[in-house]
This record gives sequence, structure tokens and C-alpha cells, in this order.
Amino acid sequence: MTGGVAPEPLLFESSRAGRRASTIPATGISRSGARDRLPAGLTGATVPQLPELSERDIVRHYTRLAHRNFSIDEGFYPLGSCTMKYNPKIAEVVAALPGFARLHPAQPPDQVQGLLGLLCALEAGLCELAGMAAVTLQPAAGAAGELTGLTLIRAYHESRGEQRTRVLIPDAAHGTNPASVRLAGYEVVEVPSDASGRIDLGALKKIVDGRVAALMLTNPNTLGLFERNITEIARLLHDCGAKLYYDGANLNAIVGRARPGDMGFDVVHLNVHKTFGTPHGGGGPGAGPVGVTPDLVRFLPGPRPAQLPDGRYGWRDEPDSIGRVHGWHGNIGILVRAYSYLISLGGAGLRHVSERAVLNANYLLARVADDYDLPYPAPVMHEFVVSARRHRRASGVRALDIAKSLIDRGFHPMTVYFPLIVDEAMMIEPTETESRETLDAFAAALRELAEEAATAPETLRQAPVTTPVRRPDEARAARHLVPRWYPPADAPAS
Repeated sequence: MTGGVAPEPLLFESSRAGRRASTIPATGISRSGARDRLPAGLTGATVPQLPELSERDIVRHYTRLAHRNFSIDEGFYPLGSCTMKYNPKIAEVVAALPGFARLHPAQPPDQVQGLLGLLCALEAGLCELAGMAAVTLQPAAGAAGELTGLTLIRAYHESRGEQRTRVLIPDAAHGTNPASVRLAGYEVVEVPSDASGRIDLGALKKIVDGRVAALMLTNPNTLGLFERNITEIARLLHDCGAKLYYDGANLNAIVGRARPGDMGFDVVHLNVHKTFGTPHGGGGPGAGPVGVTPDLVRFLPGPRPAQLPDGRYGWRDEPDSIGRVHGWHGNIGILVRAYSYLISLGGAGLRHVSERAVLNANYLLARVADDYDLPYPAPVMHEFVVSARRHRRASGVRALDIAKSLIDRGFHPMTVYFPLIVDEAMMIEPTETESRETLDAFAAALRELAEEAATAPETLRQAPVTTPVRRPDEARAARHLVPRWYPPADAPAS
């Protein structure tokens, strides 16, 4: 995303016949002789066409590409609902210690006592923060935590002889929620929002019955609004025998101040890669521990780390476990980072995290509220959603145009067009780690773009203009995907 740089050629385009990055000793075996030594069916009819480059060319190519990556260590990353905050380097140092980084998952417990003790302490800490009775550390990320939680809920209902078929989801829910529900074998039933952006209690009362297994909910929700009626929502679910599931994507807003368990939630997944100190983005790595109330503990995945009667640490399985949800014991490096983050901050530090996150979001919202529409009333929690609909109606400038234009000003774009219930949505989460100066600069850029939308809309529609690759035709790229490189003579028509 570095501006003013020429496009980087593909390795195939830089290839020169005969150029090599290594020298392999001669074997004395001809190409045809080597082919004859391989089992039939394992050789191709032709030699694959691979790029030919020197080691220097390859290193420089990938180094230049790496320098173009936008990272949280380089700039502001205001992706709403993602909690892209700066991560303390002490957690990286701890996770890289040989005693953690060089372990093998199959090592016996007596060789990994330190790690097992850490995992038990982390579980206890997460239970305290979430108000849960026990936690499984196995799920590899948030969506894996969702599927695990829903599977636990299914096991609970089946143990009672109940065949419930529905899971309720708010219309502003994260996209992984309905996907997880379907994967778990349930029917998705949408719950509408009311005029305040929260769950419509009247509508909820009409659809809560004995067919409902659970309601999936995050609090605060994806609009950054706290569900003030959460205890009433929990009562409605529990009165019909259903469970209340907490999507922990927005825990950063309440960590250290409020606990999902105290609100009435029965199952909680925690995105520790969002909230507790792991570099987030690029598809991973992640971890999504799942906490449960006492009546669900016996179904947790196993084995789980445990302190044994003699004081040493080992593994244990629950009597009615749903079985493993991870090949081994979870993404250990991420869990070590989370533990380091928790103990380095302590209770008072975690409380400050949520307070600062909420303050930053409301401060930034106040700076841009006059230039964009606010679909639901403030104040907000850790994030907010504004709309570019006034600009689309006045000049045709859309949320996407504003997001692309931010790239030219050195900022990563915010989340756009989510949640789906907001027209021309722009979802912004500043997190607690950004300074007032950064927030002021970002607000100034958004205000300038709002003015340009009125005076020079075509400029925004052309953005970005400082990047090696300009704006692609995303619709055509999706419909006519070319997933591999072809020699120019063989390239398919675009």
C-alpha cells in the first residue's frame, strides 16, 4: 500500500532462461533415466514451466512486497468489528521463549509442566473475566468457537431428550453466526432490530418457543450499542429452556468492567486474538476459547489441562465430551500471548483498556458526526457505524469511494457495507491503543473527503491514485476470475 511505487513484476515476468538460485551437484542420471526410476503415474507429460531467477532477485522481490504490506505497527487500522489494535511486544517475546516455541504437542505431561500450568492459569483468568465455570482452549479462532459452542448446546439439549431445531440471530449479527448455525445443523431465524438499533423485544417474544435451541448475541452489538434489555432477553430464552450464546467479538468494549455470565449468557467464546494481545489479520493465527456455565461443563471438548491431586499438571476428559475440536490442544502460541497480556495488565489495566476503547470511539464519532449520517443514536461503546448515504444521494459518492480515498491519505480503510441493515455503512473501531493525534488526523481526513464528495466527486471515484495497482473492476474480477498466471500468448480473455 506504499504510494508512488511502480508495480512489482511477477516472478514469471522477471524470469530469465538459465538463471538459478542454487547449484545442485550432477547426479549422472539423465532426465529420462530419472523419469524411468519413478513409479508410473507420478510423472507429468511435460516439465512444469517455473520462473528462473537468482537468489538475489527472489529475496528482493519478496522484500519489496513485504514493504508494501500495511500493518498495525505502521499505521492506523480502523476496521470496525475487528479490534485491530497495537499488540505489546512483550507478549511476542514470551511466546518465542524456547520453552514454549520448541515444544511438540505429543510430549508427555511430565515434560511440559510449565505450559500446562500456564494453560490452567489462563483458563482460570478467562473464567473470571467472562463469568463462566470452565473453559476449553481448543478452538482455533472465533468461528471455530461458535461451532464448538453450538455443538455443546446441541449435546445439552439431546441429553435431555430434546430435539430443538432453531437458533435465533439478530439482523445485525456477524456473518459467521448464521454460517456456524447452518454448519451445526440448525435453522437460522432472524430477529429484527428496533429503532434504537437493539433487539426488538416484541419480535423476540413472538418467536421464542420450544423449538429454539439458543440465541446468538454479541453485547455490545455490531453497531457498537449495548443491549440494555439483556437480562430480559436472557429470561425469555431461559424460560423456554433455550441457551444464550455470547459472541465475544466485541469483548474489548467491556473487558474488566462487565461479565457476560452475569448478564445471563450460558456459552461465551472469546477471540483472544482480538482482545488479548495477538497480531490480528491476514487470516490468522487465532484462538477462540469457549466458556460455559456449570450445566455444560461435562460436554466440553477434551482433553483439558488440569491440576492433579498431587499438585502436578496433566490432562483430563469430561464424562460426556463432544470430543476434540482441534487436532491437538489449541493454538498454543496464541494462548501464551493471551496469558502474557492478561498478567502484564492485571485487573486495573484491563478495565482501563475498555474505558479507553469506549472513550476513543465516542471522541472520534463526535469529530465526524456532522459530516456523515448516524443511523442510530449515540453514545456508543467501542465502535460506531456512520453512513455515506447523504453523499451518494447528492453526488453519487459511495462508502467504497471514501474508503478507497483514505488509502491515498495513508490510512487503512474502515469496514464498509456492514452491518447490512445500514445503507452505505462505514464501521469504525479506533481501539484503545490509538492516540488523540491519530484520531484527530483520521477525523480530519474523513471531513476533507466529505467536502470533496460535494466539490470534486470524480476524484473520490478514481481513488486510490498513489498505489501501484489502481482500483480494480471488482465485479468483473469476481465473475471472470483468473486464478493463475498464463504466458502472454496463452492468457485468457479478461
